[in-house]
Amino acid sequence: MDATQRAVQFNCGGDSLIGILDLPERPLARGVLVVTSAPQYRIGDHRHFTLLARLMAARGIPVLRFDHRGMGDSEGEARPIDALGEDIQAAMRAFFAQMPGMQDVVLWGFGDAATAAVLYAHADTRVSGVVLLNPWMQAPRADGLPQLLARLGEVDFWKRVASDSRGGPDGVAALRQDMRAAAGDASLPLPRRVLASLSGFDGAALVILGGDEAHAQHVDALLKRHEVRCKCVSVGGAERSFASRAWRDAVAEISANWIASW
Repeated sequence: MDATQRAVQFNCGGDSLIGILDLPERPLARGVLVVTSAPQYRIGDHRHFTLLARLMAARGIPVLRFDHRGMGDSEGEARPIDALGEDIQAAMRAFFAQMPGMQDVVLWGFGDAATAAVLYAHADTRVSGVVLLNPWMQAPRADGLPQLLARLGEVDFWKRVASDSRGGPDGVAALRQDMRAAAGDASLPLPRRVLASLSGFDGAALVILGGDEAHAQHVDALLKRHEVRCKCVSVGGAERSFASRAWRDAVAEISANWIASW
């Protein structure tokens, strides 16, 4: 399917932000917003995000990738990765203005940008899903993963959130509301906020991990231990930056196929 590229300029808090829209000739009703961070900005290391957007656009999926404030060609002061809500909201607004027939959006993020994406997702009903590539969580403490997890919240509590069959619809709704509140609490440790965001999110979630990367294995352990509702896929042999073209192509194929599957 043919696709074109269009530069998009929009405002966030008085600053001008820049994005690139990859627009299929016959776009689907579901788009993808690529959330980026330093030092990758909207192109990505090894042109990762550019190539990802082109593949998705060839499948009919419109893609907007943008530089948040203080990054790339956008104005303003840089924000911490867990404080990009206003930037993502402004990009969402610009995306829907460019694509009036679009119905919903999947947020796609890599590393700490994946963390920013999932922290935002539950707060916007237009976000139907998230794709998180090696989402960043701080390393486990020296006193060990089990003690860290106990401090973040008892495993049984997270299992209650993960299972829609426990406590009835009202109980599940209340627990998810608690999780959304925890996700927005900047005083909590980052792993708890990310897990809370995923648990409080009503949409679909795909986590893609570099199978042989130590941090990816840590994230996989957290997701399994807390039985978080998400699909988790490992790219065997891949490392943190997905420097190989084969690894990046695998990520693009997994992402596009999943987005088109529901």
